[in-house]
Amino acid sequence: MTTILLLLATLAAIAAFAAWRRPDTFRIERSLHIDAPPERIEALIGDLRRFNTWNPFAKGKSLTLSYSGPQQGAGAAYEFAGPGAAGRGRLAIVDAVPGKVTMQLSMAAPIRCENTIEFLLAPGVQGTGVTWVMYGRSSFVAKLMGLLFDSDRMCGREFEAGLAALKEQAEAASSAKAA
Repeated sequence: MTTILLLLATLAAIAAFAAWRRPDTFRIERSLHIDAPPERIEALIGDLRRFNTWNPFAKGKSLTLSYSGPQQGAGAAYEFAGPGAAGRGRLAIVDAVPGKVTMQLSMAAPIRCENTIEFLLAPGVQGTGVTWVMYGRSSFVAKLMGLLFDSDRMCGREFEAGLAALKEQAEAASSAKAA
């Protein structure tokens, strides 16, 4: 029995040390080219009701959403609550200028955290490059979880799905306007 307890304590110490050595900050970033003008894409990002029609963290989930502030742009926000990993928190647009929308994500559950989200739009000859970025501080609990789960891969997949859905909506709107 003592050997098992000693082994468990050693494993816990190794995990704690490994977590302590992980970076104090994280950054997840994905990009996609969309054949639509930046204004059309910004409208789908800066209006949170429209944002949630393609946002993979809300779309198709059984979330309770409560919107506040203006319809779009800085000050627009919503609180959300959902089962399990969907958690509970608030998303607010803190700044919206041509080419960049900055949001603050405040999670209360399942893990308390504050992260910054940015959508960067780079107009090109044929369309717009869109980059979805999330960054913030990594708590000790997040560092421990990072030993088991690759948050860049897990969250990155959601970003990729969201950008693909944004592309579909923005390009469909562009096609409808051209017709």
